[in-house]
Formats: sequence, structure tokens, C-alpha cells
Amino acid sequence: MAIYRASEQPGEHTQAEVVLVAGNPYGSRTLVIERDEDASVAYLCAPDGTVHGAVWLANHRRAPGAVDLSRINAGLPPVMPYANTVHPAGRRPLGQLSALWFEEGDGVAVYENDDLLAVIPGWADMSRGMPGYARDAIGETPFAWSLPEALEGLLPRISNAHSYWRWRHREGSWPGFQQFVMGHLDRTLGPAGRYWDASGERLPTVGITERPPFGEREFTVLSTVGMSCQRMPTVEQWIDRPRAYSRIELAVATRQDPREVALVLVWLAQYPWHSVTWLGHGHTAQWYHDPSTFPLGADYSGVLMLADPPDFPDMTGFAFGGEAVRWLWLVPVTTEALEEQRQ
Repeated sequence: MAIYRASEQPGEHTQAEVVLVAGNPYGSRTLVIERDEDASVAYLCAPDGTVHGAVWLANHRRAPGAVDLSRINAGLPPVMPYANTVHPAGRRPLGQLSALWFEEGDGVAVYENDDLLAVIPGWADMSRGMPGYARDAIGETPFAWSLPEALEGLLPRISNAHSYWRWRHREGSWPGFQQFVMGHLDRTLGPAGRYWDASGERLPTVGITERPPFGEREFTVLSTVGMSCQRMPTVEQWIDRPRAYSRIELAVATRQDPREVALVLVWLAQYPWHSVTWLGHGHTAQWYHDPSTFPLGADYSGVLMLADPPDFPDMTGFAFGGEAVRWLWLVPVTTEALEEQRQ
């Protein structure tokens, strides 16, 4: 479904206006709310304008007996039919609107003043008949599903979002988390060497820690610090137990110059949140640039991600937010191996 727009036939319908634009903290999704004198609607959009979710919010006039196809064809916000709205006579324009993003950044709750108005989860998909949830909707329609009927499943996500962002914006939250991870790595890998920032000016905040050879370990380990501070998007769409797979850090073992190898971690450290996806055991990633520039060697063109591979340090024992963190080790692979893995 495209974003509703003004009619191409002036005088037939009033023009829709944008009343709220709110981006998620990672720059990967934007909430856009539009209205005209008849209805309001919310969209979950990608940076290129692609709509990943859309939900009707309210009628502002008497509801029709059936779907008003003329509005749909004109690209205007839909008016919910009489039988599917709590306010069949219509309701006043919406009050003060605000957005609460899920920790993962792929879904959003919409508030009118202090009341929950709608939710567009990350799994919303108009092409599959899965719009978001609206407080004023009754039943399931192509424009919205009833929010009250879905609250049992959604309220834990919303409560977690409130708690997470309240903590995340608190002074000292990031340094405290950073020390928490570094302490775990001190115990499992030995003393730290250099530390690099891998996030620049964008969230999520992620660093890279160097762990030189220590004890019987003759190679250097580089690890991300901060990926596990927020859950990855879309995991619940692929995994039955998302809590066991939603938090990760990445690691790579090397005997090469750590400053060069660290570029692999810089490449992937923010990828799940900026691309709205997840990384897990068995996943692969192909180097985005010329293979000759691949930091792990020109003979390779990407990496395979492995959880708990043999002959690598045991990184288990760290948790955050009540969820275990998995370290995925990056192993260099050739172009041929990448193609075989994808088949």
C-alpha cells in the first residue's frame, strides 16, 4: 500500500496532511501519520519511502456501510466501515500524538495524549493482509486489526520498550554496560589491548576491543562491544524462541594486523539495526567492496558466522536484559563457499 496522497481530481476529495513524522533511533524506519477531514492513518516506512506497515487510526465522519473504494482509488486515508469501528458516528481529530519505538526499532506504538492508540509491529505486512492494530478498530480488516484483542501479546513488548529507552537515555547507562561486557571479556580472553569506536555518530553505539595473545592462546581476538545492548530486529519472524537468539556480539580470531581485521567488525556491527534484519549461526555476509580489499585476505570474499565453534574460546556466561548473549565468530569464506551456503 502506498502512502495516501491528495486526489488527482481536485474538488472530489480534500487533501491529506502529515501530522506526525517520527524516525526510530537507528534511522531505519519512520512513522508517518496523515489525516484529512474524514480519516487518519499511520505508516511505517523505510528510508526509501517503502511502506512496511500501515494502520487506520480513526474516522472523523460517519462511517459508510462498506469500504469507500473511491477514497482508496484516490490515494486517501481509508474510512473504516460502520461495523468495524468503535465510533461509527466518527470522532474528533486526534489529540497530541507521539511514538514509542520497540527496542529493536522495527515496530512502534502510537499514543494519543497518554493513551495507546495503535501499534505497528515489525511483522506487519500489508501484502499479506497483516496491518497494524488500532484501538478504535473492531475485528480484523485490511485497514486495521483490533488492538484490545491483541494487548495480551503486545503489552510485554510495549512495557519493555518503555523500560529500555528510559534506561538507555539515563546518564551513565552506556559506560556501565560497556564495563559490564569488558569485564566478561577480561575473564574469558585476558587483558584488553586497544579499543576502537565502530559507530561514529549513529546508534547503536558499538566499540571493538582487542585481546592480544594470552596464556596458551597464540592469536588475537577482536570482539564487538555493544551489539547486545539492544535486541536485533525481526528475530521473532524466523525463530520460535527469539529470546535465546536476539542478543549477539561478533568476534574474529586473527594473527594479522588487528587494525585491518577490525574493519570486518566495523562493517557488520550496526548492520542488523540499519538494515532491519538479524544475524545468527550459519548466516553469511559478502564483503560490500572489491574482494581485493577484504580485510581477512584477498582469497576470501565474505564471512560465515558460527556460534560456539570448536577450538575457539568459550564466550558463554554473559547475559543482558535477562537474555543470554551469543558470540558469533566470523570465519572467512570464498565466493564459491558463499554460493554453496546460499543454495
